Amino acid sequence: MTDREMAREIALRVREAGGSVYYVGGYVRDLLLGRDNKDIDMEVHGVTPEALTGILRSLGKMTAYGESFGIFGLRHYGLDIAMPRSEKAVGGGHRDFLCTLDPFIGTRNAALRRDFTVNALMQDVLSGEIVDHFGGIQDLNRKILRHIDETRFAEDPLRVLRGAQFASRFGFSVSPDTVEVCRKMDLRTLSPERVFGELEKALLKADRPSVFFQELRRMNQLSFWFPEVEALIGIPQSKRFHPEGDVWNHTMLVLDQAAKLRDFAENPLGLMLSALCHDLGKVSTTRVEDDGRLHSFGHDQAGVPIAEQFLSRITHEKRLKQYVKNMVSLHMQPNIMVTQKAGKKAFNRVFDSSICSADLLLLCRADVFGSWGTEENYPPIEASLREHLSEFEKIMSQPAVTGADLIAAGFRPGTSFHEALEYAHKLQLAGVSKKEALPQTLAFLRKSIETS
Repeated sequence: MTDREMAREIALRVREAGGSVYYVGGYVRDLLLGRDNKDIDMEVHGVTPEALTGILRSLGKMTAYGESFGIFGLRHYGLDIAMPRSEKAVGGGHRDFLCTLDPFIGTRNAALRRDFTVNALMQDVLSGEIVDHFGGIQDLNRKILRHIDETRFAEDPLRVLRGAQFASRFGFSVSPDTVEVCRKMDLRTLSPERVFGELEKALLKADRPSVFFQELRRMNQLSFWFPEVEALIGIPQSKRFHPEGDVWNHTMLVLDQAAKLRDFAENPLGLMLSALCHDLGKVSTTRVEDDGRLHSFGHDQAGVPIAEQFLSRITHEKRLKQYVKNMVSLHMQPNIMVTQKAGKKAFNRVFDSSICSADLLLLCRADVFGSWGTEENYPPIEASLREHLSEFEKIMSQPAVTGADLIAAGFRPGTSFHEALEYAHKLQLAGVSKKEALPQTLAFLRKSIETS
């Protein structure tokens, strides 16, 4: 039995008990938008919790992962089965709500707790009838995100980020009235995990993740969680290389270009965060010469601690932060090296220092395509980079000198081993085969031991 077939079976049995079942929330919204959504949310009206649990147990193994909130499920089915409830804020946190179950509250009152009109739509599971108390269908057609009730909306500060995230994912805009409400809300009580969760959805699910930040800018809500990004606003760039405008405009364009490439990335989230952070260092390094020329020398390295500061505010994932900082520090080098006709050794050193060279080239492409008028000159540069990367990967796939080779030659592990293996690695990067590198490494190790 499919999820939808089980949903219908539940609805039939609830109807026999005098109640009704509706699809609700994002499932109905996405259904009307023609978007795939495997998370099926249902709401059961008109029967008691005891009656509902009896029905569910008769159909399979019931799970109650939110029983105090009236949320149930059935093992092996992707159904979230909830009972209508009212919510009242009792604190400033996202979880500080007093929830009261009321199976007989009615569809309108049940939908009042939703955030936006497009998320308050309901569909009768059996008849297919759409229940729209607040003009959600009209807002879907107009591509508008509009809050339902100002008092209830303002009780949950996460809704500011959800609004920006929905706008970026669905190509909607937040209504002016809702923007005004969002401007008055305090986001400081949110947990980093919640903020990161909304950011991650925007970065990985939106065709234009820049809309997330553009809407937060409209709401004046960048300052607390995204001050490093907000600082890019108004930082000038050379019109010759960046006709698109300031560093903010460039970063937003790079972010959207990176979204076109993330499916090819080994670390999609890391790539998107790297695109967001790649020019953070320009805030402190941008200078205007006496002749009016602009430059931001060293912004790649200056951006590393700023990226660390930003990321540490929203995540504890050390590997993710290390990846982004590595990408920020290297994001300029590959393209510059092609234009300067650098040698194979130089390219190999850069690729060797990169946590993910393939993703680095994706970031380089996004950076170029995020500057207006430069795209047409990039294909030969990108082809050269791909060729150099292929040569590097071929070299690194060859056998290399190892510690076992040194032990087999009669040496005992010690402090000189590390230096010797580093020397062997440099030989490999230079394209020296293991057959040639081993005697050179052994000679290096003997000399190192003799002089120590």
